[in-house]
Amino acid sequence: MITGFTFDEMTLWHTTGQHALIVPLGGWVQPPSSGGHAESPETKRRLKCLMDVSGLSEQIDVTSARSATTEELLAVHPRAYLDRFKRLSDNGGGDMGIRAPFGKGSYEIAALSAGLAMHAVDRVLTGDWYRAYALSRPPGHHCLPDQGMGFCLLSNIAVAIEAARAKHDVNKIAVVDWDVHHGNGTQAIFYDRPDVLTISIHQWACFPADEGFVDERGTGAGKDANINIPLLPGGGHTAYLAAMEQIVVPALVRFNPDLIIVACGLDANGFDPLSRMQAHSGTFRAMTRIIKEAAQTLCGGRLVLVHEGGYAEAVVPFCGHAAIEELAGVRTDVEDPFLELLIAKQPPAEFDALEASRLQEMADTFGL
Repeated sequence: MITGFTFDEMTLWHTTGQHALIVPLGGWVQPPSSGGHAESPETKRRLKCLMDVSGLSEQIDVTSARSATTEELLAVHPRAYLDRFKRLSDNGGGDMGIRAPFGKGSYEIAALSAGLAMHAVDRVLTGDWYRAYALSRPPGHHCLPDQGMGFCLLSNIAVAIEAARAKHDVNKIAVVDWDVHHGNGTQAIFYDRPDVLTISIHQWACFPADEGFVDERGTGAGKDANINIPLLPGGGHTAYLAAMEQIVVPALVRFNPDLIIVACGLDANGFDPLSRMQAHSGTFRAMTRIIKEAAQTLCGGRLVLVHEGGYAEAVVPFCGHAAIEELAGVRTDVEDPFLELLIAKQPPAEFDALEASRLQEMADTFGL
């Protein structure tokens, strides 16, 4: 019952250039006194460091992976996109679309990030690992086939799915995205596909602000294989668990996947600078438990979490650590010092009741 974990220090060397949060420096934008771009390596580095000092790393199988090859990337991204990305990367960097900046060498690092997700999925499908977590960076769930977006340069999960389908006897794959921002890239790639169920739980109209609504259900053969669950800003632990129990699990049961992949963004925490939700480490622990139990029932436990967003450097490590503890079925001595603060910030019962009603309306719309 081995839980795997893919990680490579080189992914933390990806740079997004000189920014203040998400805005390039220059003009009226002053250099920050500390930090820089929101998509900092420190959230991931601090998560891995916490795992090391807590002893969690010793209780799972930690390994690196090879990079995704050009041929594997071409299963998702057109050659013109890859060629432009490689050319800019070799010549100092640039931006591949909408808020998708990068520096010299980021093409190779992004290919490695996709490779970490691929390897995690492969080891789970071969049976070497029971479950796995890929600490991928840069993230991938916003990336369209031919355009980077929202710090994402390659679609890590989509690349992993196509590689798995080429190698393994796997017919149906479900992607559950609980990053606080809409998983628009993954949605777009599989929007007309009946073999990949895409579910996104996200803050309503956060990013991208014009996507992620309930009526986006898929098209053609993929009709009804895409589900969006937009939560009202301010929602916390109860809202997220209700979304999981009222919509996500019933949708997974109906789809009956051979593998479940989670786009594990940790930016719904109540201290994140790029969202307005109130989740905490206990929320991510509970959601991981729910999805783990669903995977056990539906697909022999085959479950992979792939790291996405999360920008509160002090808080993200505790959220990720809780999820990985639950994934591995172990507990360490780590206590989250932010948990009590975030529990105190949870919305009132009236808000939770409103969200439960909204979620039931969504469930009815989806026929669940």
